[in-house]
Amino acid sequence: MKILANDGIAQSGIDKLEASGFEVLTTTVAQEQLKNFINENSIEALLVRSATEVRKELIDACPNLKLIGRGGVGMDNIDVDYARQRGLFVINTPAASSGSVAELVFAHLYGGVRFLYDANRNMPLDGDSKFKQLKKSYAAGSELRGKTLGVIGFGRIGRATAKIALGVGMKVVFFDPFITETEIAVEFYDGQSVNFPLKGMSKAEVISQSDFISLHVPAQKEYVIGKKEFSQMKDGVGIVNAARGGVLDEVALVDALESGKVAFAGLDVFESEPTPEIRILMHPKISMTPHIGAATGEAQTRIGAELADQIITLLK
Repeated sequence: MKILANDGIAQSGIDKLEASGFEVLTTTVAQEQLKNFINENSIEALLVRSATEVRKELIDACPNLKLIGRGGVGMDNIDVDYARQRGLFVINTPAASSGSVAELVFAHLYGGVRFLYDANRNMPLDGDSKFKQLKKSYAAGSELRGKTLGVIGFGRIGRATAKIALGVGMKVVFFDPFITETEIAVEFYDGQSVNFPLKGMSKAEVISQSDFISLHVPAQKEYVIGKKEFSQMKDGVGIVNAARGGVLDEVALVDALESGKVAFAGLDVFESEPTPEIRILMHPKISMTPHIGAATGEAQTRIGAELADQIITLLK
């Protein structure tokens, strides 16, 4: 059986699949050529990440397909319900990348409270001539320890983010429409762990109480954070979106940054991805990464292995 990993797959996944008798192709096929390639090469399983779209038209045009796999969590680039109605397996890897995304959230948070997003722009330009001025302009940093992190969406990635926050010494509050209370276990290198019971709050309560806010929700039809929500936040709040573009109103974000309501923002995803708005790209108070939440070697190894295990179970 042939598998096309159109957006790539870690060697861990290839090794497992080939050991079970599957043939894995890692050719990157352009979206418009995908239908012909799948049919001409008798592909029965298609693996994608965020770059390749698997819509109704492609599903209809490729009758040999038995499985669609998403390396990662969000599946808004796949017509999941339609594929399943047609009898295809649709899988993803929700557990594999949570820790990597959570660490990126904290990269943005630490960079935000110490102005690294701005210093990394200005030091190469003016560090030799305006060193003292730059030092003074970045003198009002703050610590995360002792502050409150509000987590909106408390699935695997939200929980992983909360674990880091608790380990740092932050208070964690969360909103999730499906979870009223839970317990977080923070594990340490020597096998010890500490359990923290947490009770959910309303979104408005989380927004109004938090010093920093991190979004961990799937793609939505409406903004999760818009003008109304920004008005409810503390002055000087920091906000990070490593979830999906479109859950945060970027126009309202820029207004909140300009007014000082929001001190800084960290964005790994964008409303108009993959061509973010210039107003966002050039803003001096936004820390940006190009949708790399799961882009660590460790996460990709886990993703490859998790995909392979599911495929072997379903198709072998």
